[in-house]
Amino acid sequence: MTNTVKTAVLLGVLSAVFLYLGEALGGSQGLVMGFIFAALTNLGSYWFSDKIVLAMYGAREVGPDHHLYQVVGRLAQRAGLPMPRVYIIPQESPNAFATGRNPQHAAVAATEGVLRLLDDEELAGVIGHELAHVKHRDILISSVAATLAAAIMMVSRFAMFFGGSRDDDRNGSNPIALFAMIILAPVAAALIQAAISRSREFAADAGGAAIAGSPMGLVNALRKLETYGKRVPLDASPATAHMFIVKPFSMAGFFSLFSTHPPTERRIEALLHQ
Repeated sequence: MTNTVKTAVLLGVLSAVFLYLGEALGGSQGLVMGFIFAALTNLGSYWFSDKIVLAMYGAREVGPDHHLYQVVGRLAQRAGLPMPRVYIIPQESPNAFATGRNPQHAAVAATEGVLRLLDDEELAGVIGHELAHVKHRDILISSVAATLAAAIMMVSRFAMFFGGSRDDDRNGSNPIALFAMIILAPVAAALIQAAISRSREFAADAGGAAIAGSPMGLVNALRKLETYGKRVPLDASPATAHMFIVKPFSMAGFFSLFSTHPPTERRIEALLHQ
């Protein structure tokens, strides 16, 4: 399934969640509002998801005089990609992501922590990974998933403060069904993100190693990111967790089902045996 088809399916499934939430909260009027909200969210997520995500993390754009910009420029040229916009995220936790709707409108962002932690070869491996996402056109579905998941979580929290629909007042409410819907909406969004993300990371690792010229920089970077990321968790929204090169916070037990990344050890093993 191509990323274009995956994006269309994602928009359709999560739009259906908006409609269901709207009907549960406001009956027929809520259904209409859910449709309008879904349409506006879909439109906004396609055109503005990159700006929304970058603004969430207070990212600031840097120019040609910055070392990160120079690394991105060199590797983008090697990969045959247009020069993306380059951003710094003011956080100590080491991480990075790419966003945008296509290679012509891409952006690469890295935290201040990752720049301090990694040497040039390791940084090239990380940036190569992100540029591989751009080259594979993963960034559209990744950005759209982040925006829609954030919107669903927002609406679900809103639902907790308001009961059932007007029709429920007449016919008898079903608080158990409403509560299940409130819980399952963000869970469904998380599962969709995880399904999208896990398969992409192996391909981006292999592509990033090819762009950087060697897998070892990325291998060593992943080891460092896994270790230091646990010590200094990223102040990240769960809606955007799938966008980062490594998961921004730890998940164990049942909640590992919702992990947006395969285990780092498996990624390293795949890189060493490619």
